[in-house]
Amino acid sequence: MKTRKRVLVTGGAGFLGSHLCERLIAEGHDVLCVDNYFTGTRDNILPLLANPHFEMIRHDVTFPFYVEVDEIYNLACPASPVHYQFDPVQTTKTSVHGAINMLGLAKRVKAKIFQASTSEVYGDPTEHPQREEYWGHVNPIGPRACYDEGKRCAETLFFDYHRQHNLRIRVARIFNTYGPRMHPNDGRVVSNFIMQALQNKPISIFGEGNQTRAFCYVDDLIEGFVRLMATPDTVTGPINLGNPAEMTVRELADRIIRLTNSSSKLEFKPLPVNDPTQRCPDISKAKKFLDWEPKVDLETGLKRTIDYFRRFV
Repeated sequence: MKTRKRVLVTGGAGFLGSHLCERLIAEGHDVLCVDNYFTGTRDNILPLLANPHFEMIRHDVTFPFYVEVDEIYNLACPASPVHYQFDPVQTTKTSVHGAINMLGLAKRVKAKIFQASTSEVYGDPTEHPQREEYWGHVNPIGPRACYDEGKRCAETLFFDYHRQHNLRIRVARIFNTYGPRMHPNDGRVVSNFIMQALQNKPISIFGEGNQTRAFCYVDDLIEGFVRLMATPDTVTGPINLGNPAEMTVRELADRIIRLTNSSSKLEFKPLPVNDPTQRCPDISKAKKFLDWEPKVDLETGLKRTIDYFRRFV
């Protein structure tokens, strides 16, 4: 009982949130999962519902929430362009109002609070790879701004609460992550390519496919979350969490076609507005402060993810 913590996970029924809830339950904590099921699903947390140390509440974080907890992981926000551009005003409100409400809760109950930020705060970067000191190159009025600027504002709020109210904060900037429980229709490159390959449909490549990404398997990312939350309060972040092994989108498509034994061909389409041409983290701080770096290689992670997606075909 001395080591059991009461942990709130917003967005806990989503892709990352459900994996985090599983990890926290496995470590012996009481977990309160909050989600409005906009992109999360009950299926993601079905194995946990019978656990007496797990509780699920349907709630939208843009409204205040009152509970007694020791730690808060704030993951609530749609993270793929298809979903966050569906209702851009609500996306911004989720990041900004959600942060205000969770920070207010943390202040009231003196809880440690974690913010799941994003590599999108760097925009289409002029620095490569991206270090935490880089301020970013973001279009504040473009179609992606609801997510990019919402997350940037959330980081501002976290650090102002830290400076003004001595709140114990942790901020992680998440780079491209993949794995089981990704939404099959979220429009992200890994899920898109796998679903198209499994159905032998053309693989949609935006632009020439020369834009680069670095893909981190979900188990590695969750390990980074837990390690960052356990650091001394002097380590607030932001800290990049992602895989520094960079590859082009076209290389990823070829890899997925091979692993699925697909007959799919590549189909080239116009590049979306403000789509970053490069995305790769500098994880020096994660190595230094968390003793963390990704362990799961891309081949292994993709095979596990492909096995999960076969149920949707």
